Amino acid sequence: LGVMRQTILFGGLESIVRNANRKNPNLKFFEFGNTYAFHQDKRTEDSPIRAYRQNQHLGLWVTGKRVSGSWAHPDEDSSFYELKAYVQNVFLRVGLSAEKLVVKESGNNIFSKAIAYETRNGRVIAEAGILAQTVRKAFDIANEVFFADIDWTALTKAASKQEVVFSEVGKFPSVSRD
Repeated sequence: LGVMRQTILFGGLESIVRNANRKNPNLKFFEFGNTYAFHQDKRTEDSPIRAYRQNQHLGLWVTGKRVSGSWAHPDEDSSFYELKAYVQNVFLRVGLSAEKLVVKESGNNIFSKAIAYETRNGRVIAEAGILAQTVRKAFDIANEVFFADIDWTALTKAASKQEVVFSEVGKFPSVSRD
């Protein structure tokens, strides 16, 4: 897993377990890292290494309470919508608008419920959802875990096609006091 991992999920789950065992159940994590995939159809005798693909991924994990112990606000559990807002904010920060993406239900079996963000040509940029009970049970995690996997390589490629709009800074800045 440390050398050629296929998913970024398990490192975050290990961190969640470590923190939960130390009485810190309210967590929000992120991790940038490389993942590797094998594609049998791209393998050739001349170049067997072409069958392997390396992509950068951004993983987001949210679990526990969103707000706890505040005198001004009642305790509130984290939710899928909080994670979805984080994912959409990442898209906005890199300059990719939500209208350019197609949102579909994800068929990935690590999630009990999830959505997938795809480009118009069908490339999956991100998946976000609630981790399945079987995955949480394997790591002995009691709380719900919300996980998003963003393919950073695909995201930056899709965002690079967007036109950058800017306005020139004024030559004569406004004066509030004369």
